[in-house]
Amino acid sequence: MSSIKIDFYEVLGVARTADEKVLKTAFRKLAMQYHPDRNPGDPSSETKFKEVNAAYECLKDPQKRAAYDRFGHAAFENGGGPGSAGSGDFSASMSDIFDNIFGDFMGGGRRQGSRSGRERGADLRYNMEISLEEAFAGKTAEIEVPTKIVCKTCSGTGAKPGSSPKVCTTCEGHGKVRAAQGFFSIERTCPTCYGRGEVISDPCLECNGAGRSTEKRTLSVNIPSGIEDGTRIRLASEGEAGLRGGPAGDLYIFLSIKPHEFFQRDGADIFCRVPVSMTTAALGGEFQVPTIDGGKTKVKIPEGTQTGKQFRLKGKGMPVLRSTRVGEMYIQVAVETPRSLTRRQRELLEEFEKASSAENNPDSAGFFARVRDLFDKFGA
Repeated sequence: MSSIKIDFYEVLGVARTADEKVLKTAFRKLAMQYHPDRNPGDPSSETKFKEVNAAYECLKDPQKRAAYDRFGHAAFENGGGPGSAGSGDFSASMSDIFDNIFGDFMGGGRRQGSRSGRERGADLRYNMEISLEEAFAGKTAEIEVPTKIVCKTCSGTGAKPGSSPKVCTTCEGHGKVRAAQGFFSIERTCPTCYGRGEVISDPCLECNGAGRSTEKRTLSVNIPSGIEDGTRIRLASEGEAGLRGGPAGDLYIFLSIKPHEFFQRDGADIFCRVPVSMTTAALGGEFQVPTIDGGKTKVKIPEGTQTGKQFRLKGKGMPVLRSTRVGEMYIQVAVETPRSLTRRQRELLEEFEKASSAENNPDSAGFFARVRDLFDKFGA
């Protein structure tokens, strides 16, 4: 590399006072930018990549950097360039850098858990729908989940009983192989054992070497009282069995609560909309409503009750999850206007209208009085 006369600091784009951290950051960025695998068929990128490597190889070594700062490229003209320490040393110095930069890129996104072949099983999802009453009281539910379990024939090894997996001869059990590319080596997943480090020559006939079989499992799930819609319950290690004896995944139960015929829920509070007749709202009265605990209660309404009026029933709501607190129940009145009137009913209402005054309908009387004032103001 002694023929390279470009200033190493300019190659890396750093100041001569740059510390080790700045040098390393600059090198990583440029190495990723000009890496041959990202610029196939581009000789200029390959040349630039070599320049970046040579510059970093020199400047990262305090002794080489001191010699370069004093004598420039002449410091290496009699005994090889800054990268003359041998291919083994160079590969070691590059290993940590390129493993971080290109590890996921080269390995297809899997960097762990494959060398032993005992890969973690997949997580499972189960959707469960319960009633509002069940969310109030809590319950224990039995669910049936189709999943992969450890093969009973081979006990999860994947090998036929009486045999066992053998060390992969391609990677010698490491799960990875090295391949030369240019002037450095790249570590890849072994194509023979797919990173497991072992191969099965005589697979189990029950699971075809996977170490798992599919089966429906019945599990018991505890639903605590006060559970809310959308809650996720995790059952550890109840997912799919791991590959060839690996740890099992988890089972996630996603809860949804069915819409209720009478109640609407808001956190720990329950709302119930009750339609009442116009005469009951005007004269006052009472009615019975159901409660979420399966009981019933009386609600008294005073005369002159308007639509939207709410009445609170203390302690009649939902329990708060993992707490002794209980929400409230709110009864919201909706005054119903009579329909399909008979002639006699119409006559009575007309008589009532003639006998009514602003005191009977203060809201509407006040509103239309303000409307008249507004019309008068604008001369309408």
